[in-house]
Amino acid sequence: MRYRIHHTTSLRYDGVVRLARLNLRLKPALWPGQRVENFALKLDPPPAEIEAGDGPWIVHRHRVILREALSELSIESRFDIEVSEPALSPDDAGAPDIGSIRAAALTLPDLSPMGPASYLFASPMAPPSTAIAEWAAPFLAADQSVLAAGHALMKAIHESFAYDGTATSVTTTAQDAFEQKRGVCQDFAHVMIVAARAHGIPAAYVSGYLRTLPPPGQPRLVGADAMHAWAALWCGQAIGWVGFDPTNDVLAGTDHIFVAMGRDYADIAPIDGVFLGGAGQNLSVSVDVEPVED
Repeated sequence: MRYRIHHTTSLRYDGVVRLARLNLRLKPALWPGQRVENFALKLDPPPAEIEAGDGPWIVHRHRVILREALSELSIESRFDIEVSEPALSPDDAGAPDIGSIRAAALTLPDLSPMGPASYLFASPMAPPSTAIAEWAAPFLAADQSVLAAGHALMKAIHESFAYDGTATSVTTTAQDAFEQKRGVCQDFAHVMIVAARAHGIPAAYVSGYLRTLPPPGQPRLVGADAMHAWAALWCGQAIGWVGFDPTNDVLAGTDHIFVAMGRDYADIAPIDGVFLGGAGQNLSVSVDVEPVED
């Protein structure tokens, strides 16, 4: 599949901002099966400084400094991307069991961003939770295939949690979402990550885009898409990382466009930073994921 992505973020500050330093994580990082072309980033007003580079996780980051006084800021990114079908079959019989995954993750001498070690332990928005660990235990027996366990856990979250865009915020932890049994894709990914880590499976948070289809007979609405999130489980050296989308109960495939991967949302938030000025801000986002014919 080929897509054309257009992502616009509009910021309106409560007072005049005289200095802002932002991190923008909008360009897809290198990832197997994806090829990015024609990436363009535009800010209005233009920044005084901008620096691009890789972040500490699997993420591409633009560091931006704005020095002129402003009350509004527009951030626009565009790119074309080709997404290939994952090589893994959902029924892959060669996947190791969870016990083997635990042992391999602890002994593998790989401290790179793709290695499992960094995704075994707690992180700020995905701290340990006894309640989540106990709830997930029936789906994560040590002798079960890691792929089968991932499917079972993903399905359980999909069936047990209600999608509710008003129930949580970007600062909600996995425990808070779990107690409510409500939330959005970010929350469901965090719950899956905490559950998997509690049973020795390296688990990461993935930020990206999802192709959505309009109802039959209805036109596709420009700007109606949004950023998406899912979990990735490390399934051993032979298979690597596999994306599980508990919001939709599907493996990440050609409808999923990978942007970044970290321990949780805080590592790879699309936009964060600090500013000197008024105490508040309003943010609105418009995303268009347009399939492109070859």
